[in-house]
Amino acid sequence: MTLPCVLVLAGHDPTGGAGLMADAEAVRAMGGWALTVPTALTRQTTVDVQDVMPRPGEEILATARALLDDCGIHAIKVGLIADLSALEAVITLCAAHPHLPIILDPVLKAGGGRELSGQALMAAFVQRLLPLASLVTPNLQELARLASALSGQDGADDQAIAGQAERLLATGAGAILATGTDVAGQCRRASVIHRLYTPESMRQWSWPRLPGSYHGSGCTLASATAALLARGETLENACERAQQFTWHSLENALMPGRGQYVPDRLADRFYLPTPESEP
Repeated sequence: MTLPCVLVLAGHDPTGGAGLMADAEAVRAMGGWALTVPTALTRQTTVDVQDVMPRPGEEILATARALLDDCGIHAIKVGLIADLSALEAVITLCAAHPHLPIILDPVLKAGGGRELSGQALMAAFVQRLLPLASLVTPNLQELARLASALSGQDGADDQAIAGQAERLLATGAGAILATGTDVAGQCRRASVIHRLYTPESMRQWSWPRLPGSYHGSGCTLASATAALLARGETLENACERAQQFTWHSLENALMPGRGQYVPDRLADRFYLPTPESEP
């Protein structure tokens, strides 16, 4: 049996909550196979990131090309990019496969608050990598920061969020899935809203808010979506099924350390809630 392969370009998180291990679990759970290329090594815990060690761009390219010589790929998922050398390598690989779904999960800040992307790196990311993406999966803070790299506009209401997504779409990105779990001041609200923006339409889903603080939900969602797109799912179906999977992984989250919960991506999935879909 063969499975559709997803080339994953991301950082290594030794806790397994996020990064390459999270990506590989999510891809496999959704019926794909992950080919993992580390863009950076990290020293981190479930509390916070302590250090990030970028891998040289030439090593990223060499590792990926060795895999590409051996395996066919059906999608590319991009996570943490820690410096300009790594960004150049990722751009080279994505530009060589414009026919494939390319999913970007912009990792700009660690859960504990550490900044992971400077202004120069973010500007290059927005100007050169976003136009290659089929789907970008920022949380609302990341969406605002990426949009501000294009213009200085800010805000967190529905109109501002839509405007920020439109600015990212204007770069050439195919779609934006903006996740609402991080909305400031809304932790007591009963639901979380995720919004999918394309040049033609917007769709949103409402999910019951789960208690606690989680590490790796963004990686889980982006990689699950990448695997489903690699399997030939439509964009909307892939986004919805990936949200179901991620929600269930968070509902069954584990706490291996002293900090945030991590998704259990290998939890049984006999029950998946249906979101309140709003076309």
